[in-house]
Amino acid sequence: MSNHFSAAYLKFPGDDARLDLTDLYAFPAPGAPGRTTLIIDVNPFTTGLSATPPFLMSPEFHPDAVYRINIDNDGDNQADVAFSAVFTEAAEGRQAGTVSYATGDDARRTEPAGEVIASAVPVGFDAAAHPVQAGACELFLGVRSDPFFADAEGALHGFDWTGEDSFAGKDVQCIALQVPDDMLGPDPAISVWATVSVRHDGALVQVDRGGNPTINPFINPDYAKDRYNAGHPADDVATYLQPWSKLLRENGYPAAEATAAAATVLPDVLHYDRDRPAVYPNGRGLTDDVFSARMAFLTHGEVTSDGLSPHDDMLAEFPYLGPPHR
Repeated sequence: MSNHFSAAYLKFPGDDARLDLTDLYAFPAPGAPGRTTLIIDVNPFTTGLSATPPFLMSPEFHPDAVYRINIDNDGDNQADVAFSAVFTEAAEGRQAGTVSYATGDDARRTEPAGEVIASAVPVGFDAAAHPVQAGACELFLGVRSDPFFADAEGALHGFDWTGEDSFAGKDVQCIALQVPDDMLGPDPAISVWATVSVRHDGALVQVDRGGNPTINPFINPDYAKDRYNAGHPADDVATYLQPWSKLLRENGYPAAEATAAAATVLPDVLHYDRDRPAVYPNGRGLTDDVFSARMAFLTHGEVTSDGLSPHDDMLAEFPYLGPPHR
């Protein structure tokens, strides 16, 4: 998995799939110079699992959550720009979202702040849903086909590949933005990470986060996963460089090389330089084989590929993710 099932013991944060961040993408808008596409997916296996305790499986966004894309544009691993999305309660198959855009101090506030760029945007639950114009941005909120591809069963069982894509035919909830580059900062090089927070006793509590794909589910031991999800990139090097280097040494890396390799994914932010080709680890496109790259990273190159190909249901136009399967 990428960041699917990212709580301890491969569960959902807060035992609620709607709070589970699965993937983050950043790439140039095709055919639209000067614009960037930012996508976060949540709620893995929106179709394909039954609503059995302890998981709450629902095809909508959590009404008490804040879904956020954070952008650092000056290299201090603090948010300088934030896009935040909140949602109404779902009723009679309908739900609406509000997206705000914050900069400076407002981007670092726990609550959504800044300018509301779109409100009362209908959440799409079927293939008929379309993007909306939100000022200078394009926006899509709704269920889409999960673009992530991986043989998760093989990875969890000693890299004995099954040849089966665990995510084919599955859906996610998607928040997609296509924005002018100048909204992200003056420098073409930015760092991006996503967070999901939920309100508990009146306060927002961060329950999931991620920048690089396929980090928390495979690198952190179960006892550390929930604490990691509540953390912040600015603290990552001090907290995780030593234990992640140790893990890589145990997986065949020489000591110095292990530390250098761990440092390439710490802090856990997705680096994206618009002046360079957008292929992971510089940004991330929907067809990048990040799972194979991470398995090679974890095994010092011993495992190179699970043999799978990108999904074939992607669209040529925004939001690019294929229509839902449900």
